[in-house]
Amino acid sequence: MQLEVAGADDRAAGGPRASNGVRIIDVLSDATGIASAVALLAMAAIICFEVFSRYVLNEPTYWGSDIATYVLVGMTFMGLAQAQKAGDHVQVELLLTSLDDDRRRRVEIFANWLGLTFVLFAAWQMAIFNRQEYVNDTRDWGLLSTPQWIPELPVTIGLVTFALAILADIARHSRPRRIAGIAGPLIAVALVAVLVWLGTRPMQVGGYRVDVGSTAIIAAVLAGVLLVNGIRMFAVVAASIAGLGLLYWAAKGAALPIVSLLMVLTLLGLLVAGVRVALTLGIVGLLGLMFLLPTPLLSVIAERSWNSVNTFTLTAVPMFVLMGALLIRSGVTRELFDSLTQWFGRTPGGVAHATIGASAVFAAVSGSSLATAATMGKVACPEMISRGYSRRLTYGSVAAGATLGILIPPSIAMIIYGTTVGVPVTQLFIAGIIPGILLSVAFMGGIAVWSMVRPSATPAGEQHSLGAKVRGTVSVLPFVVVIVVVLGSLYAGVATPTEAGAVGAAASFVICLLRGMLSPRALYDIAMESVRITSFLLLIVVGAAIMSWVFDYLRIPRTLVSEVEAADLAPWLVVLVMAGIYVVLGMFIESISMMLMTLPVTYPIVVALGLDPIWFGVALVIMIEIGLVTPPVGIVLFILRGVGEKIPLREIVYGVMPFIAILLAFQVLIYLVPDIVTWLPAQSK
Repeated sequence: MQLEVAGADDRAAGGPRASNGVRIIDVLSDATGIASAVALLAMAAIICFEVFSRYVLNEPTYWGSDIATYVLVGMTFMGLAQAQKAGDHVQVELLLTSLDDDRRRRVEIFANWLGLTFVLFAAWQMAIFNRQEYVNDTRDWGLLSTPQWIPELPVTIGLVTFALAILADIARHSRPRRIAGIAGPLIAVALVAVLVWLGTRPMQVGGYRVDVGSTAIIAAVLAGVLLVNGIRMFAVVAASIAGLGLLYWAAKGAALPIVSLLMVLTLLGLLVAGVRVALTLGIVGLLGLMFLLPTPLLSVIAERSWNSVNTFTLTAVPMFVLMGALLIRSGVTRELFDSLTQWFGRTPGGVAHATIGASAVFAAVSGSSLATAATMGKVACPEMISRGYSRRLTYGSVAAGATLGILIPPSIAMIIYGTTVGVPVTQLFIAGIIPGILLSVAFMGGIAVWSMVRPSATPAGEQHSLGAKVRGTVSVLPFVVVIVVVLGSLYAGVATPTEAGAVGAAASFVICLLRGMLSPRALYDIAMESVRITSFLLLIVVGAAIMSWVFDYLRIPRTLVSEVEAADLAPWLVVLVMAGIYVVLGMFIESISMMLMTLPVTYPIVVALGLDPIWFGVALVIMIEIGLVTPPVGIVLFILRGVGEKIPLREIVYGVMPFIAILLAFQVLIYLVPDIVTWLPAQSK
């Protein structure tokens, strides 16, 4: 029997030349994706029931938060394969966009093989962890006393399915190549047998300690590369794995600056090579665990995979994603934009002002800059171009409005920041209100100046009667309802910050139903989209947790803090350096990824300088916002380039530059006047 690997033109699952193996993997990915979508909806229902039972019936459940957390973990890992199949995992495309199709295909294959190596290690360690929990009958400390192997099992299944999905992706990118059908299964069976038999037992070869389980994984990966992609790709992947291993082995015991530089360069190199951000973080952590510690400690991979996501606070992430997806489906986003356009009427740059206003409102319910950019890019850009607005002002104002997505509460970035460093999320939400409003006004001021300097860029608007404006305002009510439900339930004490997202998702669900926009199929699509987004975001959390553990073990953050304190630098200079680093990183890396990659180092420095953690949370978000729209490779710029029809990237870049200047000026302002950020949270204590 022969197995035919699909070519690069057969990207779609089950394409005409896709192999039976790829089709089977796609079916498994779809099955785990469906399970994750159901889990997402079940989690929303559980959290809403908990709020209802506690507040209305005065009978809080003893199981709600535990079950919802377990469902979150299972949903995250079971959804990874579906996210891989859909191409939703975040990667840096700086190098990829400059390559022709054939070279890009080969780089993608290379990146996928490296990513697969880490996922196999994670699946192996998680399976061992799972088995140990079962044998020891480990139970949680909560009232449920759940045997831990039960909620941990979906993690193992999800990682295995994820590895298979990466393999299927490699097959889809590879040129048609006939390989012996018996070879692949034999390698897989042999690998599983070796790992199950050996577990984590080392062997001594010539006086050197050899982890045979790790060797078996690497050997299986290299055998797969040779079978699927031939000798050239085998040589490149083998040289990369061996080279990284030798570098980290040689760096063991070296001075911390050398080790730190090696890890940073590895991180940047893998990102530029197109390895997914989450897997890049995991690979750097894996190399550190294997080579930089006194003895390898691969079990940390499993422990971090489980514990970094096993927290009720993170259930807010999929809930806010679900809420935004439901609102987009309801159609109220376009109606909001149309209503604001009527109100601004003949105001110079009126439609651009409406774009900023609509972005601010949408940001208040989506919590994501990328979602705001994609949504408003589809809604506002065609409308402004059709009315005669210049392309630069059109795309510049949409890009500026998108930056409000992670500043105006509720914000996914603030939730993850607060969870990571231990700052109250409610205080962060309150702290973002005044800066979000002021920045929106500043953007509108920039548009007004642009309209006066270049009148041709903003044609005269249409006059609308007061009655038309009032009737159009009705379309804003759904957003008002959702915002009131979310923030009202939060600050009235009805729901916690974590639960408020589920309450908002329920309100958005009702709005969709009342507007007749929610069929069973539409609900499934929305749930699946939310699962894919949540899975890759929380996998980044896992990868960052693994890498951070190595950082902490090597005392890199503490050493940097000591160096900064010894240098006795002015706080403004340290903040300026950090701002520059974040702006540069933001050109390449998605906001959550960047935050989780850097906080283990930057947050201790901020605390050592005596800066307010809540102030730094807002300042960090603004720094990330600047990076997201900074040329040449800010992610928001490429999102708008993707939704725009034949718009040159340089036009978007020229359009966004004035708004970058506003963001930089605002960052200086909140440093000089920190009360802009800290005053409102202080009043709420």
